Amino acid sequence: MRVALISQVSQVVEGYTQVLRGIGHDPVGVLCVRMGDRYSEFGAHVSSVPEGLDVVVPASRDRLRPLLAALEPDLALCLAFPWKLPADVLAVPPLGVVNTHPSLLPRHRGPLPVSWAIRNGESEIGMTFHRMEPELDTGAILAQEAIPLGNEHSWDELTPKFAEVMGRLLPVAVERAAAGDPGEPQDESAATYESFFEPEYTEIDWARPAGEIARQVQAWRFGFMPGAESGALTELDGERVRVLRAALEGPEGRPVECGDGTVWILETEPLSG
Repeated sequence: MRVALISQVSQVVEGYTQVLRGIGHDPVGVLCVRMGDRYSEFGAHVSSVPEGLDVVVPASRDRLRPLLAALEPDLALCLAFPWKLPADVLAVPPLGVVNTHPSLLPRHRGPLPVSWAIRNGESEIGMTFHRMEPELDTGAILAQEAIPLGNEHSWDELTPKFAEVMGRLLPVAVERAAAGDPGEPQDESAATYESFFEPEYTEIDWARPAGEIARQVQAWRFGFMPGAESGALTELDGERVRVLRAALEGPEGRPVECGDGTVWILETEPLSG
Protein backbone atom coordinates (compact mmCIF):
# COMPACT_ATOMS: atom_id res chain seq x y z
CA MET A 1 0.00 0.00 0.00
CA ARG A 2 1.30 3.46 -0.93
CA VAL A 3 1.20 5.85 2.05
CA ALA A 4 1.74 9.62 1.99
CA LEU A 5 2.86 11.45 5.13
CA ILE A 6 1.60 14.94 5.98
CA SER A 7 3.73 16.49 8.70
CA GLN A 8 6.14 19.26 9.68
CA VAL A 9 8.01 17.11 12.20
CA SER A 10 11.14 15.23 11.22
CA GLN A 11 10.83 12.67 14.00
CA VAL A 12 7.28 11.83 12.93
CA VAL A 13 8.28 11.23 9.31
CA GLU A 14 11.25 9.10 10.33
CA GLY A 15 9.27 7.06 12.86
CA TYR A 16 6.25 6.51 10.64
CA THR A 17 8.49 5.53 7.71
CA GLN A 18 10.26 2.91 9.82
CA VAL A 19 7.00 1.43 11.12
CA LEU A 20 5.32 1.41 7.70
CA ARG A 21 8.22 -0.33 6.02
CA GLY A 22 8.36 -2.80 8.89
CA ILE A 23 4.76 -3.87 8.29
CA GLY A 24 5.16 -4.13 4.53
CA HIS A 25 3.80 -0.80 3.28
CA ASP A 26 5.45 1.79 1.05
CA PRO A 27 5.79 5.37 2.32
CA VAL A 28 6.05 7.34 -0.91
CA GLY A 29 6.35 10.98 0.05
CA VAL A 30 5.98 13.83 2.50
CA LEU A 31 3.75 16.87 2.16
CA CYS A 32 4.92 19.86 4.22
CA VAL A 33 4.93 23.65 3.99
CA ARG A 34 7.63 26.34 4.03
CA MET A 35 7.64 27.38 7.63
CA GLY A 36 9.55 26.77 10.81
CA ASP A 37 7.52 25.85 13.85
CA ARG A 38 8.01 24.96 17.48
CA TYR A 39 9.18 21.45 16.55
CA SER A 40 11.55 21.93 13.66
CA GLU A 41 12.89 24.23 10.99
CA PHE A 42 11.79 23.62 7.43
CA GLY A 43 15.26 23.12 5.97
CA ALA A 44 16.29 20.64 8.63
CA HIS A 45 12.99 18.80 8.23
CA VAL A 46 13.39 18.40 4.46
CA SER A 47 17.03 17.35 4.69
CA SER A 48 16.15 14.59 7.16
CA VAL A 49 13.41 12.98 5.05
CA PRO A 50 14.33 9.30 4.61
CA GLU A 51 15.68 8.14 1.27
CA GLY A 52 13.10 7.01 -1.25
CA LEU A 53 10.45 9.56 -0.24
CA ASP A 54 9.48 12.49 -2.44
CA VAL A 55 8.94 15.88 -0.78
CA VAL A 56 6.11 18.09 -2.04
CA VAL A 57 5.71 21.65 -0.81
CA PRO A 58 2.52 23.55 -1.71
CA ALA A 59 2.95 27.30 -2.04
CA SER A 60 -0.70 27.87 -1.14
CA ARG A 61 -3.68 25.93 0.15
CA ASP A 62 -5.13 25.47 -3.33
CA ARG A 63 -2.05 23.43 -4.22
CA LEU A 64 -2.66 20.84 -1.50
CA ARG A 65 -4.92 18.62 -3.55
CA PRO A 66 -2.88 18.38 -6.79
CA LEU A 67 0.41 17.85 -4.96
CA LEU A 68 -0.99 15.18 -2.67
CA ALA A 69 -2.59 13.52 -5.69
CA ALA A 70 0.80 13.50 -7.45
CA LEU A 71 2.05 11.07 -4.81
CA GLU A 72 -0.73 8.63 -5.80
CA PRO A 73 -1.32 7.49 -2.22
CA ASP A 74 -3.71 4.74 -1.20
CA LEU A 75 -3.71 6.19 2.34
CA ALA A 76 -2.32 9.31 4.01
CA LEU A 77 -1.16 9.78 7.60
CA CYS A 78 -1.18 13.23 9.20
CA LEU A 79 0.38 14.62 12.37
CA ALA A 80 1.44 18.19 13.25
CA PHE A 81 0.47 19.98 10.05
CA PRO A 82 -0.41 23.70 10.32
CA TRP A 83 -3.12 23.91 7.64
CA LYS A 84 -6.64 22.52 7.91
CA LEU A 85 -7.27 19.90 5.23
CA PRO A 86 -10.50 20.51 3.28
CA ALA A 87 -12.81 17.77 2.05
CA ASP A 88 -11.36 17.65 -1.48
CA VAL A 89 -7.89 16.95 -0.07
CA LEU A 90 -9.17 14.31 2.34
CA ALA A 91 -10.82 12.58 -0.62
CA VAL A 92 -7.56 12.12 -2.56
CA PRO A 93 -6.41 8.81 -1.02
CA PRO A 94 -8.99 6.08 -1.71
CA LEU A 95 -8.56 4.75 1.84
CA GLY A 96 -8.76 8.22 3.39
CA VAL A 97 -6.51 10.28 5.68
CA VAL A 98 -5.74 9.17 9.24
CA ASN A 99 -4.74 11.78 11.79
CA THR A 100 -2.82 11.33 15.03
CA HIS A 101 -4.07 13.48 17.91
CA PRO A 102 -2.34 13.54 21.33
CA SER A 103 -5.43 13.14 23.50
CA LEU A 104 -8.11 10.63 24.36
CA LEU A 105 -10.63 11.87 21.82
CA PRO A 106 -13.30 13.10 22.01
CA ARG A 107 -11.70 14.92 24.95
CA HIS A 108 -9.38 17.82 24.21
CA ARG A 109 -10.10 18.46 20.58
CA GLY A 110 -8.10 21.43 19.36
CA PRO A 111 -4.49 22.61 18.92
CA LEU A 112 -3.13 22.24 22.50
CA PRO A 113 -4.46 19.01 24.02
CA VAL A 114 -1.43 18.29 26.20
CA SER A 115 -1.34 21.84 27.54
CA TRP A 116 -5.02 21.80 28.47
CA ALA A 117 -4.76 18.43 30.19
CA ILE A 118 -1.92 19.78 32.34
CA ARG A 119 -3.73 23.04 33.03
CA ASN A 120 -6.79 21.09 34.17
CA GLY A 121 -4.72 18.98 36.55
CA GLU A 122 -5.31 15.70 34.73
CA SER A 123 -3.07 12.71 35.32
CA GLU A 124 -3.08 11.34 31.78
CA ILE A 125 -3.22 12.36 28.17
CA GLY A 126 -3.37 9.90 25.29
CA MET A 127 -2.88 9.14 21.63
CA THR A 128 -5.70 8.65 19.15
CA PHE A 129 -5.51 7.57 15.51
CA HIS A 130 -8.73 8.66 13.81
CA ARG A 131 -10.14 9.16 10.36
CA MET A 132 -9.98 12.79 9.32
CA GLU A 133 -13.08 14.81 8.54
CA PRO A 134 -13.34 18.46 7.47
CA GLU A 135 -14.14 19.39 11.09
CA LEU A 136 -11.14 19.18 13.41
CA ASP A 137 -10.59 16.00 15.46
CA THR A 138 -14.09 14.59 14.94
CA GLY A 139 -13.48 11.49 12.82
CA ALA A 140 -14.04 7.86 13.78
CA ILE A 141 -11.41 6.27 16.02
CA LEU A 142 -9.15 3.49 14.71
CA ALA A 143 -6.79 3.09 17.70
CA GLN A 144 -6.37 4.78 21.07
CA GLU A 145 -4.36 4.46 24.28
CA ALA A 146 -3.95 6.47 27.48
CA ILE A 147 -0.54 7.92 28.40
CA PRO A 148 0.32 8.97 31.98
CA LEU A 149 1.42 12.54 32.58
CA GLY A 150 4.30 13.08 34.97
CA ASN A 151 6.72 15.91 35.58
CA GLU A 152 7.59 16.39 31.91
CA HIS A 153 8.47 19.98 31.02
CA SER A 154 9.47 19.60 27.35
CA TRP A 155 8.59 17.65 24.24
CA ASP A 156 11.99 15.95 24.50
CA GLU A 157 10.88 14.52 27.85
CA LEU A 158 7.34 13.58 26.79
CA THR A 159 8.00 12.34 23.24
CA PRO A 160 9.46 8.94 24.29
CA LYS A 161 6.10 8.07 25.86
CA PHE A 162 4.28 9.03 22.65
CA ALA A 163 6.79 7.15 20.50
CA GLU A 164 6.31 3.94 22.49
CA VAL A 165 2.53 4.12 22.13
CA MET A 166 2.77 5.11 18.47
CA GLY A 167 4.80 2.00 17.76
CA ARG A 168 1.94 -0.11 19.10
CA LEU A 169 -1.01 1.80 17.66
CA LEU A 170 0.16 2.83 14.19
CA PRO A 171 0.18 -0.73 12.75
CA VAL A 172 -3.33 -1.30 14.16
CA ALA A 173 -4.68 1.93 12.66
CA VAL A 174 -3.03 1.35 9.29
CA GLU A 175 -4.30 -2.20 8.95
CA ARG A 176 -7.83 -1.18 9.93
CA ALA A 177 -7.73 1.62 7.36
CA ALA A 178 -6.32 -0.72 4.70
CA ALA A 179 -9.22 -3.11 5.32
CA GLY A 180 -11.74 -0.31 4.87
CA ASP A 181 -12.75 -0.39 8.53
CA PRO A 182 -14.74 2.80 9.24
CA GLY A 183 -13.70 2.94 12.91
CA GLU A 184 -15.79 3.75 15.97
CA PRO A 185 -17.69 7.05 15.95
CA GLN A 186 -16.73 9.49 18.68
CA ASP A 187 -19.15 10.08 21.54
CA GLU A 188 -20.22 13.68 20.98
CA SER A 189 -21.75 13.86 24.45
CA ALA A 190 -18.23 13.52 25.91
CA ALA A 191 -16.52 15.91 23.48
CA THR A 192 -14.53 18.94 24.63
CA TYR A 193 -12.77 21.54 22.50
CA GLU A 194 -10.17 24.07 23.61
CA SER A 195 -8.35 26.62 21.49
CA PHE A 196 -5.17 28.54 22.31
CA PHE A 197 -4.62 29.92 25.80
CA GLU A 198 -5.92 33.41 26.48
CA PRO A 199 -3.29 36.21 26.63
CA GLU A 200 -3.98 36.77 30.33
CA TYR A 201 -2.71 33.26 31.11
CA THR A 202 0.86 34.27 30.24
CA GLU A 203 1.40 36.37 33.37
CA ILE A 204 2.03 34.52 36.63
CA ASP A 205 -0.20 35.78 39.42
CA TRP A 206 1.74 34.99 42.59
CA ALA A 207 -1.43 35.38 44.67
CA ARG A 208 -2.76 32.15 43.18
CA PRO A 209 -2.23 28.69 44.72
CA ALA A 210 1.13 27.01 44.22
CA GLY A 211 -0.36 24.05 42.33
CA GLU A 212 -2.01 26.31 39.76
CA ILE A 213 1.22 28.21 39.16
CA ALA A 214 3.24 25.02 38.74
CA ARG A 215 0.69 23.73 36.23
CA GLN A 216 0.76 27.06 34.37
CA VAL A 217 4.53 26.78 33.95
CA GLN A 218 4.33 23.17 32.78
CA ALA A 219 1.32 23.71 30.48
CA TRP A 220 3.04 26.50 28.58
CA ARG A 221 5.97 24.20 27.73
CA PHE A 222 3.60 22.35 25.39
CA GLY A 223 1.69 25.35 24.10
CA PHE A 224 2.11 28.60 22.23
CA MET A 225 0.08 31.67 21.34
CA PRO A 226 0.24 32.65 17.65
CA GLY A 227 1.74 36.06 17.05
CA ALA A 228 2.44 36.85 20.69
CA GLU A 229 4.89 36.22 23.51
CA SER A 230 4.13 32.81 24.98
CA GLY A 231 5.00 31.12 28.24
CA ALA A 232 4.63 31.65 31.97
CA LEU A 233 6.00 35.18 32.34
CA THR A 234 7.00 37.16 35.42
CA GLU A 235 9.57 39.54 36.87
CA LEU A 236 12.30 38.05 39.07
CA ASP A 237 15.06 40.12 40.63
CA GLY A 238 14.22 43.04 38.37
CA GLU A 239 14.31 41.04 35.13
CA ARG A 240 11.42 39.93 32.92
CA VAL A 241 11.73 36.18 32.38
CA ARG A 242 9.91 33.16 31.07
CA VAL A 243 9.70 30.45 33.71
CA LEU A 244 10.57 27.09 32.15
CA ARG A 245 10.47 24.77 35.14
CA ALA A 246 9.00 25.04 38.62
CA ALA A 247 8.47 22.67 41.54
CA LEU A 248 6.31 22.51 44.64
CA GLU A 249 9.16 21.29 46.83
CA GLY A 250 12.66 22.61 47.50
CA PRO A 251 15.35 23.12 48.43
CA GLU A 252 16.73 23.46 44.88
CA GLY A 253 15.86 26.57 42.92
CA ARG A 254 14.67 30.03 43.87
CA PRO A 255 11.74 30.10 46.33
CA VAL A 256 8.88 32.49 45.57
CA GLU A 257 5.96 32.93 47.95
CA CYS A 258 2.51 32.52 46.44
CA GLY A 259 -1.10 32.38 47.61
CA ASP A 260 -0.82 29.28 49.76
CA GLY A 261 2.87 28.52 50.13
CA THR A 262 6.05 28.43 48.07
CA VAL A 263 6.88 27.70 44.44
CA TRP A 264 10.48 26.81 43.63
CA ILE A 265 11.72 28.27 40.33
CA LEU A 266 14.20 25.85 38.76
CA GLU A 267 14.78 27.27 35.26
CA THR A 268 14.11 30.56 33.46
CA GLU A 269 15.13 32.42 30.34
CA PRO A 270 15.17 36.17 29.67
CA LEU A 271 12.39 37.49 27.45
CA SER A 272 13.42 38.31 23.90
CA GLY A 273 13.75 41.98 23.13
